[in-house]
Amino acid sequence: MFLANRPQLLRFLAARGAGDAAEDVLQDLWMKVAAAPPTRPIAAPLAYLYRAADTLMIDRYRAERAQRRREDAWGDATGPATPGQSDDPAGERVLIARERAAEAQGVLQSLGDRVARVFRRHRLDGVAQRDVAQENGVSLSTVESDLRKASRALIDLKEQWDEV
Repeated sequence: MFLANRPQLLRFLAARGAGDAAEDVLQDLWMKVAAAPPTRPIAAPLAYLYRAADTLMIDRYRAERAQRRREDAWGDATGPATPGQSDDPAGERVLIARERAAEAQGVLQSLGDRVARVFRRHRLDGVAQRDVAQENGVSLSTVESDLRKASRALIDLKEQWDEV
């Protein structure tokens, strides 16, 4: 059914806005249909293909819109790109960021080695709280308590920065 109606599906995708990417979307459709496990016979296979193609186009539009929003947000945060000029942050911003990172590290260390270690393992390394508890030989509730202490201290530090 797919191969017999390939030209019509391609025109459908092009008309829906796929443009030059219509072949790619059609390939995605083929991969999706071919990989789908057979559940039961499809009553209207051609309608099913058109609906699946339409769904792929909707997903494509959503992904493109989300990408544009991310790029716009990034552009708003960093300013417009200037040809011939680096997008790297200014030296002053780098120094401030390094100073703040060192200050945050100092705040964590002031809470104790275990609290700092628990915070880093869970929040930075992405290790599950249960695993962090096992690594440190403490209970899960101790890990949760340590994370609360560290989070509170870092929130307080950020509030200090915001006041400046």
